[in-house]
Amino acid sequence: MRSFQHITPPLRLFSGPDSLGQLGRELDRLNSRRAVIVCGSSLARDSSLLGLVRSAMGDRCAGVFAGVRAHSPVPAVEAGAQELKRLEADAVIAVGGGSAIVTARAASILLAENSDAKSLATSRDERGQLKSPKLLAPKLPQLVIPTTPNTATVKAGSAVFDPASGERLALFDPKTRAQSIFIHPDLIKSAPRDLVVSASIDTLILALEGLTSRSGDPISDAMLIHAVRLLAQHLPNPDLGARGELMLAAVLCGQGSDFTGAGVATVLGHAIGGRCHVENGIAKAIVLPHTLRFNADAAQSGLEKIATALGRSGGEPLVATIVEALESIFIRLGTPRRLRDIGVPHDALSDIASHGMGDWFLRGNPRPVRDASDLIEILEAAW
Repeated sequence: MRSFQHITPPLRLFSGPDSLGQLGRELDRLNSRRAVIVCGSSLARDSSLLGLVRSAMGDRCAGVFAGVRAHSPVPAVEAGAQELKRLEADAVIAVGGGSAIVTARAASILLAENSDAKSLATSRDERGQLKSPKLLAPKLPQLVIPTTPNTATVKAGSAVFDPASGERLALFDPKTRAQSIFIHPDLIKSAPRDLVVSASIDTLILALEGLTSRSGDPISDAMLIHAVRLLAQHLPNPDLGARGELMLAAVLCGQGSDFTGAGVATVLGHAIGGRCHVENGIAKAIVLPHTLRFNADAAQSGLEKIATALGRSGGEPLVATIVEALESIFIRLGTPRRLRDIGVPHDALSDIASHGMGDWFLRGNPRPVRDASDLIEILEAAW
């Protein structure tokens, strides 16, 4: 019998056509009278969708910040914090995909801590250990209305992109977990298909890497295995009915991966996405087969869990069976299969690997990454 801890944060989730009917009640539960919507410009221009949210809020809406940008760049987060202060927000409602959710959380952190993102981010000490500063100031309550199946919906970490340094800055504060989540059919059908596909692939890969991680427990395994089942079943045809299932898979994956972390595919997806202006999920899908082969000898038990989730058994080596199953999904979706096909120049591979070495998610990879040459080997195979 092994020792482990599994402490599940509270979750208030409302799903279905009547879900937004609970939004006003949830704001009242938080004593909120000046909630601010955080979203992207396209959603802000959609009067029907924004009106749906405003109507559900009643007279509790203090304003809208529509400055969300892809990958949550620091300047957009800073602008969001300034707007929350100007509007005297007492709660935040993030409406949109992962960037909207992360921007809302990170802006709330900057506002409450009254400091810059770099000072508040996780960093490495002189021994190379990752340290997250304790962000003690009270934070604005977060409510989330997602439009894409992304795990940011239930997370406490907020990774923002610093365009000045090219680095991802990780802000971690459990007080910024969503107080309430609302999955509404009109909102989830509003997202373009390519964003739904990219977010779902991102979620799938996080679940796969969670199952092969050095961490985890039987409870997180159960969440991640069922998340993979739902994604494999519904991702190839993401119509409205499937999108609801994909959203639930993202919730399961987000909760399960809290106890596992991720691995090399996630690390490289982060490094490629911010620098080459590519959706993270697409970049991760390209490198995934190569990272699975890289990790295969160190991840046999995890591969067996993945095979179970995908309904595949037998075949030697097992990694080849899994890669074949995943590639069939990606091919049906029509996603690019080489880094060169998404505009990643060959001479950028070394820089991508160098930045990847600083990503905290490397800690969960089943095979230790010795140095940047390991990452370059994977990138070369994927290029």
